[in-house]
Amino acid sequence: MKIDETKLGDKGPDSNMALNPIVGINPEELWRAAGLVVTEIIRQPTLFAKHGGSFAKDLADVLVGKSKLAAEARDKRFQHEVWNKSPVYKRGMQGWLAFRKNLKDWLADLDLGDQDRTRAGFILDIFADAVAPTNTLIGNPLALKTAWDTKGQSLLRGMKNLYGDLRDNGGLPSQVDKRPFKVGENLAVTEGSVVLRTEMMELIQYKPLADHVHEKPLLIVPPQINKFYASDLTPDRSMFRYLLSQGYQLFAISWRNPGKEHAGWGLEAYVREIIKAIDATLAITKQKSLNLSGACSGGITQAMLLSYLAAKKDKRVNAATFMVCVLDARPEDSDVGAFISPRSIKLAKARSKQKGILTGQDLSRTFAWLRPNDLIWNYVVNNYLLGNDPPPFDILYWNNDSTNLPMQLHHDYLDMYESEPMRKPGTVPFMGHKIDLGKIHQDVFFLAGVTDHITPWKAVYRSMKLLGSKDKTFILSSSGHIQSLINPPGNPKARFFTNASLPDDVEQFPNGAEQHIGSWWETWAKWLAERSGAMKPAPRKLGDAKHKPVGKAPGKYVHG
Repeated sequence: MKIDETKLGDKGPDSNMALNPIVGINPEELWRAAGLVVTEIIRQPTLFAKHGGSFAKDLADVLVGKSKLAAEARDKRFQHEVWNKSPVYKRGMQGWLAFRKNLKDWLADLDLGDQDRTRAGFILDIFADAVAPTNTLIGNPLALKTAWDTKGQSLLRGMKNLYGDLRDNGGLPSQVDKRPFKVGENLAVTEGSVVLRTEMMELIQYKPLADHVHEKPLLIVPPQINKFYASDLTPDRSMFRYLLSQGYQLFAISWRNPGKEHAGWGLEAYVREIIKAIDATLAITKQKSLNLSGACSGGITQAMLLSYLAAKKDKRVNAATFMVCVLDARPEDSDVGAFISPRSIKLAKARSKQKGILTGQDLSRTFAWLRPNDLIWNYVVNNYLLGNDPPPFDILYWNNDSTNLPMQLHHDYLDMYESEPMRKPGTVPFMGHKIDLGKIHQDVFFLAGVTDHITPWKAVYRSMKLLGSKDKTFILSSSGHIQSLINPPGNPKARFFTNASLPDDVEQFPNGAEQHIGSWWETWAKWLAERSGAMKPAPRKLGDAKHKPVGKAPGKYVHG
């Protein structure tokens, strides 16, 4: 079955916002890009005047009602019927669309290199979206109507929300109403026990939900950037609960949220903690090997572990899953990669060195600017102009329950971005060996998301190709970064794509790709079943004599 490549998420309107938040956006680079735009206006005044004239002509067509400009059907900003029914608001919308169109046309005609064009385009997109009429009270008909209907109370609530965000949220609009949620009470409630606690992590063993379980356990390695319970939100959407129902012995790591006193925790320290978790898991289950699953930055750490184990000829890991994980990040993976330079990396290191950590708030801020329409302006309108509270949404609650990165881990990730150890096997030393993903031979399962702006699916696919495994499975889910993971059976909109041939050229993946209706969880569960050994009676108790339970799931560190 041949699939239209647009269904696989190529170059959507927000795809140029993808960026590795660990590197961040250096303000100096943004100012340089803004200066580039001004310089081009001065350097090529005739060209600027030409497109200024074109904009004037488009405005004239707007004013006399001859313009054919229309917002995209999926642009939520202009879906209210008044944008087409009211001559005033329709002209306001079309005037802005004409402004944005002529900015893009001007940029396309500039004599610029690819990197400078990308930088200028990023700045112009942010500017154009910032001045959209929907971001103002007078330019937003729904906000005006709400203010009239509530006799101004919506504006008072909006001012209160703005004050709260200035005081408590670093000036960014809040994305979620946190009040209905509490971790351990209505989120992360799957029953289990902490069977190992170290300074850096807790290992949680979950209580089986089936009478019989597979012999080989599954250990979850979560990202260090976020807390582990994305896979254990509400019971009806918990991946953990689903795996337990399918007869898997499940263990999960919960990383401690580091403070500045933990600045020295680096990638090697995290790998050694995973080894401790592996040892404990195998001891408790009385097995010689287990299966691993790592997501996002946890997958990067998992890859480093597997390279190390391969060099030591250590066979404790039987098979591995990598979810929304890019092992070989490159600037060309996203348009905003043009802002990543040796200087921006140096400045990023200096910022975390000064604080001892890269704070969760810094990470959240960068994430927000990757998709400003969805994560900033949308909430400016909802919270301030309409005076509404942000929605109570479990995924957004988890996303805002941010963690810090210790300085050394941050620096290690930045060093990897520069040294490219995954793409240059056998050149970068780590833990007494030289990193070489080609020596990883376990069966592997990779998951990517069609509309993932954090770990673009093509980069995830390319990462899979770096491993030496003969048995590889690649699943492309029809969602974004987090929604790809939270995909329980029963969702009628769930889709995923596979291509059994796994072509070397990622551009050929859509050719011959097959669409599947339903959740990829079921496909993954079958894949795991073939690699998890025979069935046996479920254990009656959690832990063992050496690893006695020291607390209930979700543990203590998740609250830090």
